[in-house]
Amino acid sequence: MKEQLETIRREALSKVKEAHDLKELQDIKVTYLGKKGSLTSVLRGMGKLSKEERPVVGEIANKVREAITNEIDEKTEALEQAALEAKLENEALDVTLPGRPPQVGGPHLLTSIIEEIEDLFIGMGYEVKEGPEVETDYFNFEAMNMPKGHPARDMQDTFYITNELLLRTHTSPVQARTMQQYGGGQPVKMICPGKVYRRDTDDATHSHQFTQIEGLYVDKNVRMSDLKGTLDNFAKSIFGSDREIRLRPSFFPFTEPSVEMDISCKVCKGDGCSVCKHSGWIEILGGGMVHPNVLEMAGYDSEKYTGFAFGMGPDRIAMLKYGIDDIRHFYTNDMRFLTQFHHEKGGAQ
Repeated sequence: MKEQLETIRREALSKVKEAHDLKELQDIKVTYLGKKGSLTSVLRGMGKLSKEERPVVGEIANKVREAITNEIDEKTEALEQAALEAKLENEALDVTLPGRPPQVGGPHLLTSIIEEIEDLFIGMGYEVKEGPEVETDYFNFEAMNMPKGHPARDMQDTFYITNELLLRTHTSPVQARTMQQYGGGQPVKMICPGKVYRRDTDDATHSHQFTQIEGLYVDKNVRMSDLKGTLDNFAKSIFGSDREIRLRPSFFPFTEPSVEMDISCKVCKGDGCSVCKHSGWIEILGGGMVHPNVLEMAGYDSEKYTGFAFGMGPDRIAMLKYGIDDIRHFYTNDMRFLTQFHHEKGGAQ
């Protein structure tokens, strides 16, 4: 039995030294040290030995097992180190290559335009107010002087949720809510930017969802000339100091009198071209003096208080300012388009 153990030791150590990979080493370990391995088979015959021989053979067997195990461990470590070195050599990095700069995002163009307009009006003493996009029929229409059945409701094709709940068609409800919150006893000077929704067919100039900014100024002795001066300052700040404005009579249920505001065409400087349809002017927003009914419904005495309101679309303003010909560019997430406007707040490269 001693000779068998020595033979096993020699054979196992020889095969371990000749092993080329970890799988081969594992097979050797199973062959000699496993439950059905050569060493185990020899040890099962120890019952036939005398009491004097068993301890001697047992000690030899343990030394054989330890020698094989140590040799396998050393060989495993050597093979793993060799594999690691080979991998490092094959996957070596050239640290002299220039790095890849991280992709840094920026504000969306519409966000930049809205923030630019907010900054302008905050500088004129306006507060920025927000309100719910899911509105009641009362605040969206009735508080804006459009009772049920009013024909002006047809101007705003509406997404109704229930008979009394809808997706707001303009940000005017924020004005009504703010005036009611103030209780009719103090001035209001605010703008309210946000998303609005109308049942419209999407094309180059229309969208079922778009952004809007409305402004409101209510106080004693507010006049139409105050509105004109405010809008003139807005146009020159956003489009350039050389821009002229004109006000044309119009109709809105919540203002009386009502006006549309045009700005002079930046392409032809008012001489007439295809951009302005040869008129020299481009329509930009609407406004007017707040209708007495709107003031009264919000709790203001229309004999003491007057006010003006206006509404504009940041989408349209961005299109005119930067010569964008399709409103859908704002919403289709084309990075080639959007990244043109990342380097300057509110402006293109």
